[in-house]
Amino acid sequence: MANSCNFNSTAGYLEGMTRGFKNGLLKQSDYLSLTQCETLDDLALNIQNTDYGHVLASEQGASVEIFESRLRERIVEQYNYLRVNATEPMSTFLDYIRYEHMIDNVAMLISGLNNHRPMKKLLSLCHPLGYFDQLEAIGVASNTDELFDAILIDTPLSKFISKSFGHRDFKRIDVEIVRSILFKSYIEDFYKLCKRQDPTTAEVMCNLLSFQADRRAITISLNSLHSEFNHDDRLLLLPTCGHLGPIALDTLSQSVDYDQVRAVSSKNFEYAVVFDSIERDTDNLITLEDRFLMLEAKKLMQSYLQQFHLGVFYSYLKLKELECRNIIWIAECISQRQLDKINAYIPIPMF
Repeated sequence: MANSCNFNSTAGYLEGMTRGFKNGLLKQSDYLSLTQCETLDDLALNIQNTDYGHVLASEQGASVEIFESRLRERIVEQYNYLRVNATEPMSTFLDYIRYEHMIDNVAMLISGLNNHRPMKKLLSLCHPLGYFDQLEAIGVASNTDELFDAILIDTPLSKFISKSFGHRDFKRIDVEIVRSILFKSYIEDFYKLCKRQDPTTAEVMCNLLSFQADRRAITISLNSLHSEFNHDDRLLLLPTCGHLGPIALDTLSQSVDYDQVRAVSSKNFEYAVVFDSIERDTDNLITLEDRFLMLEAKKLMQSYLQQFHLGVFYSYLKLKELECRNIIWIAECISQRQLDKINAYIPIPMF
């Protein structure tokens, strides 16, 4: 009772508002209407009947890029409202949700700089939740050393950089490895933060973050099967806060084929179901990543079954991002006239 009273005094209003936001997520009937659209203009018109309202009403011509931009803006508006009104420890918790997008933005900028692409154009492609002050100065970076100093040393991401990870490594290592190194430190630090919160937040968030860590470990193991990574290099990239224990991670880092990765992952019943579902999919429209997203959506919705915890904010923003992904998928299928694939979006269970 004391925990619930303390939580309500600091975050009760915002939690109630976020639970109300969740009721605005698209239902199956909404997706059915969207998938029956034949043009992007029809899609924009149908979206007006959902919680998005007239988000595209001011646009003269609908395009996939406009859809993505406007949908992201809606997420950022809701996030900013929560963050402005938050107090500790919720404010720090919300900051950690942004760090994942910051890592993605930094990885994209590194790749762009290494490939001599215009920085100003890349900045326009960055996820708005991952913006931070130092990104404004990225246009003056002329090499990876300046990028390392401008972005990773004097920003919130600096805490996720190992002391042994320097300028030379930053330039030499593939950008996806940089992303993996940052993400491993990030999710392990986020896990520790959640463990220090109230018992309900710790239970809900540690379960969600453990799933994220396991999915990351499985994906990295599969993607590095035919690479030149040795056992130690691969093991350094695998997050250690998941349900898969040290022995499983060590075995994953030594796996040489898909069957070995599947055998180790399937020790967990939920992951076994994911791999079994892939084998039964004869149409090959749903990938392993999609199956993990379906499982994630289920877990995120289940977090709403408990009260008085910070996990609802994490779950809502993740669900909203998944919903935007679904809408963009539908828009892409309409734009490219691939209507036979339009129903291959990720269903979000509503309960």
